[in-house]
Amino acid sequence: MPQLSRLIQNQPQEQEDGLAFLMRLRASTTPEDAVTFTAFAAQPKMAVWWGYECMRLAADLISEDDRRMMELVATWTTYPDDENRFRAARAALYAPVRSPAVFLGLAVAWSGGAIAPNDPAPVPEHRAPRAINSAVLSCLSKAALADRPVRLARFIDLAAPLFRTF
Repeated sequence: MPQLSRLIQNQPQEQEDGLAFLMRLRASTTPEDAVTFTAFAAQPKMAVWWGYECMRLAADLISEDDRRMMELVATWTTYPDDENRFRAARAALYAPVRSPAVFLGLAVAWSGGAIAPNDPAPVPEHRAPRAINSAVLSCLSKAALADRPVRLARFIDLAAPLFRTF
């Protein structure tokens, strides 16, 4: 996606697979780019699941309202039908604050299919990855400065299996 090249500085090298690029981003001076790459490179449903798991690792930073949104996201990842997607979309769109969990709810809304039950217009494919990126990075930003490198490393560890080939 062209949007990705505008968001990260490093670019994949010729013959470099996704996992190698992820690890190179992790070791770079801007390891947060590994989060952005994962959000854009993984399939939307898997990227939402990854974002959900990152936020579960940061449960101590999640508010009660975010926990309710996380339940909607979890329901959609287990039962990815339009009804659950629209339920998460409605909650996210009408949320009073754009918190990490709300961004993840928006990613569910924009993960594929019609934008609304009465609107068959397709969602631009960059919307879900941008929302996932916002969710994970804003979750990371809520952590104490000293804790961020460890949390970021854990988030990237969770992303690695998405790029392994068997």
